[in-house]
Amino acid sequence: MCYSSHHIKWLVDTGERLSTVDEKEIEIWEFKHEDDDVILSAWATHFRNHYCLDTEIETRRGKETRSEFLRNACFPSETESFGSAIRAGDFGEILVADYLAYRLGYHVPRVRWMLKPTPNESTKGSDVIGFQFADDTGCSPNDELFIIEVKTRFSQSGGNSLQNAIDDSSKDDIRLAESLNLIRQKSIDHKHIDDANQVIRFQNPVDQEYQIKYGASFLVDIEYFDKANIPSSNCERIRTSKGIISHPHRDSLALLVIRGDNMMKLVHELYRRAADEA
Repeated sequence: MCYSSHHIKWLVDTGERLSTVDEKEIEIWEFKHEDDDVILSAWATHFRNHYCLDTEIETRRGKETRSEFLRNACFPSETESFGSAIRAGDFGEILVADYLAYRLGYHVPRVRWMLKPTPNESTKGSDVIGFQFADDTGCSPNDELFIIEVKTRFSQSGGNSLQNAIDDSSKDDIRLAESLNLIRQKSIDHKHIDDANQVIRFQNPVDQEYQIKYGASFLVDIEYFDKANIPSSNCERIRTSKGIISHPHRDSLALLVIRGDNMMKLVHELYRRAADEA
């Protein structure tokens, strides 16, 4: 199996909780990664298959080696403009997808990052979407769809914050239909037929009611983890072109911060392994 969950044991709930200005709870988790070759290699395989399935590399690579194809056509660049920022962003989204899948038990389609037309650009739409079915009928009103907006800050130049994630999460209602359609079409393209069929259930909320949860997450290097600044986030003061609004789903919005040490170094190492070990 190309996907692996061994690395998720490094994601630990610290038990620490902060509060926003409007008294929303913020969960603080920590990613305590280790220099473990076995887990890092399994994780690199898992990570690589979010961009191009191992079973498709040979067909797609042309005259390039497997690692050259991945570096040149699939992965964001380590050196080109915006490449490192996109690497950090993609890494954060995939780790939150793993959190949603392996910690909370949702099914998370993995096609968002596959064969992006421009590797050094982020994919449009909602960042992470997961599904959870209440029973075997596949159409219970208690089925759940969870949408999480993800922001990262792994370098001094990064300006992202939890507030940015909250602000962008307020737009997820508008992006949901487009995001679900993208997941379904890419799932069909890559023969993830079960994923494509599951998406259909959530594309008609009027006739097939279900529950929606919303989340905003911020992944940050410990060096830039500002315990005084994070609580300044406010779900009731979101800046838009039409002025200040409250998050449309403030009461049910989940807030998550994941901190970790030397995160950008880890990101580059994971991409290196993903290419070299293909």
